Amino acid sequence: MRVLLIHAHPVEESFSAALKAEALRTLVAAGHSVEECDLYRLGFDPVLSRDERLAYHDLETNRDPVESYVEQLLRAEAVVLVYPVWNFGFPAILKGYFDRVFLPGVSFRMKDGKVVPNLRHIRRLVAITTYGGSRFRAFLAGDPPRKLVSRVLRALIARTGRASYLALYDMNRKDAAGRAAFLARVGDELKRL
Repeated sequence: MRVLLIHAHPVEESFSAALKAEALRTLVAAGHSVEECDLYRLGFDPVLSRDERLAYHDLETNRDPVESYVEQLLRAEAVVLVYPVWNFGFPAILKGYFDRVFLPGVSFRMKDGKVVPNLRHIRRLVAITTYGGSRFRAFLAGDPPRKLVSRVLRALIARTGRASYLALYDMNRKDAAGRAAFLARVGDELKRL
């Protein structure tokens, strides 16, 4: 399977980087073709410019500024997201990726004034994330990142596609054994991709 592995964390020594490395190792070992998109390493600009917003619905030109990222997404049969949850949301760079790459004609199209999903070639979506706070605290806040993945992004992929949300809550208080157990869980999930 062609997998797009998107990583969004600025620190190379972070636990998020270890999660990305485990995801990459497991996917390659399972025989998948993996294309990495490390947003910080690539210097991805998350800001949707004025010109981009003005051209947003122009299917002839809207993808020009992010063409290489669009092509990666269109080649993928699976997308694996690795990122931390910050302030109960995606890191700004990942949110900016969605704003700039998930364009009309790419992730959705308009038909009779309604949004129609357009990533039906993607059969698998996996989010791998960490939270500083507890699951209960995230629940009280409505856990927006979980809903965005399991409802919004899931709705864009193949109807029969499957989405998984792997979250390590209370990361700030996890010891080495807790982190190792989550790494193993990630590996187990991706072996079944």
